Amino acid sequence: MATAAVKSKSAITVKGSAEIVCDYLNYGINSILYQRGLYPPENFQATENYGLNILMSTDNKIKEYLSTVLAQLKEWLLKRLVNKVALIITNVKTLEVMERWDFKVEYEGDVEQGEAQTSDKPLKQIKNEIRDVLKQITSSVTYLPLLDCLCSFDIQVYTKDDIELPKEWAEGEPANIKNAQSVKMRSFSTNIHKMETVVTYRNED
Repeated sequence: MATAAVKSKSAITVKGSAEIVCDYLNYGINSILYQRGLYPPENFQATENYGLNILMSTDNKIKEYLSTVLAQLKEWLLKRLVNKVALIITNVKTLEVMERWDFKVEYEGDVEQGEAQTSDKPLKQIKNEIRDVLKQITSSVTYLPLLDCLCSFDIQVYTKDDIELPKEWAEGEPANIKNAQSVKMRSFSTNIHKMETVVTYRNED
């Protein structure tokens, strides 16, 4: 009697892929808030992930805000409703946009399968790709202009047009930057979601 072959490799589901993307954003955004000096260094604590020491905010308001945004984002990623997530850094006094980090989302593989879609890309390989992007975020301070003013941050999620927004979400204005210059980081992919990271900043020259 023939025995059925068992697939021993665990596959990544759409939900698992959305979680990987949201984890990256959580660590990436915290890293940016630290690297760009938006909050005092003592408000951050080092955590190890992706083989790196990443500084995470200990501020409950920031943690709560990111947790709420990412929980909603995860739902929208499952339904393929998100095109881009943007972290906007604004001068508190003048309300001028100083910097914008765009996290662009592409949907890969057999999207016809909907939430039944899976990927057999090894998790270790995905984490290595994410590590390379986070390293680039850390080294970006070497070329980004110093933010020598009090700044705040906001997160915008760019969705497909026909979406119904939860009541605590509002339509946002495009965050344009004068004399903009952009630097594209590496991308990573789960073979379900592909994410590209681009920083746009004001060129002082």
